[in-house]
Amino acid sequence: MRIGAVFPHHDFDNSPDAIARFALGIEELGFDHLLAYDHVLGAEHADRVPPLNGPYDESHGFREVLVLFGYLAAITSRLELTVGVLVAPQRQTALIAKQAAEVQLLSRGRLRLGLGTGWNHVEYQSLGSDFDRRGEVLDDQVNVLRQLWSKPVIDLATKHHNIPRAGITPLPEPAIPVWFGGYSPPAYRRSASQGEGHIFGHLDERAIDGARALTELRREVGDDRPFGLDAVIDVHDDPERRATDGLRHWGDIGGTHLTLRTMGSVASPHAVPTDVDRHLELLDRALSALRRG
Repeated sequence: MRIGAVFPHHDFDNSPDAIARFALGIEELGFDHLLAYDHVLGAEHADRVPPLNGPYDESHGFREVLVLFGYLAAITSRLELTVGVLVAPQRQTALIAKQAAEVQLLSRGRLRLGLGTGWNHVEYQSLGSDFDRRGEVLDDQVNVLRQLWSKPVIDLATKHHNIPRAGITPLPEPAIPVWFGGYSPPAYRRSASQGEGHIFGHLDERAIDGARALTELRREVGDDRPFGLDAVIDVHDDPERRATDGLRHWGDIGGTHLTLRTMGSVASPHAVPTDVDRHLELLDRALSALRRG
């Protein structure tokens, strides 16, 4: 199983030095991938109709994930750079294709692009996108992205896209793997039919049930291609036990990737580390326990 770490966006200062120390630190420890989240805007939760129920608000800082990965591509040499996940329907599809292709080229093929629909309707509204149709937009985007990445010029008109004889240059090399996130039946159907893997934001019963559902869906369509299953597990406290328990449970269900998170949020009321060295210490303890078996 491949082991990664979550980039703790809002748990240490925003300096390039801190970002570099964290990324180079987990690469030196031997982690396989670095997973970063995507939010363009934070929004105040009070007095919203419908309510905002996600874990982040205007006080949480997030790096722009594809720009961040452009920087990390230059200073790391081995880490897979995983977006977990990009809220694609609130972004322009051709721009996603262009930015992702650039990261793939600059990193020499180390991008894993997770896509999802998100939960923040205020973010969608502020970016001029349709929150209510985000699922169908994402389904359309996947086909458009793959065409843009594989052909120098495409001529395409769909319900949500119109690209008349245009394309991006340079094309990514190698092909960019597309994964999806989410816990709903439509998200699982999307992954099973269009994805190369699925990312679960928490290793819990919902993820276990989701992994089983994905396995069954892929069996129904007769798809025997390799398919990845990634889940995130918190290791704020007792990292050795949490990591080894997570590996055992996720391995039993067929998990291929496990991502360790030291980042805190309003949904995780643990004693959150606030400096790079403390994050690396907890991750080192967890990874060392996994290696010991």
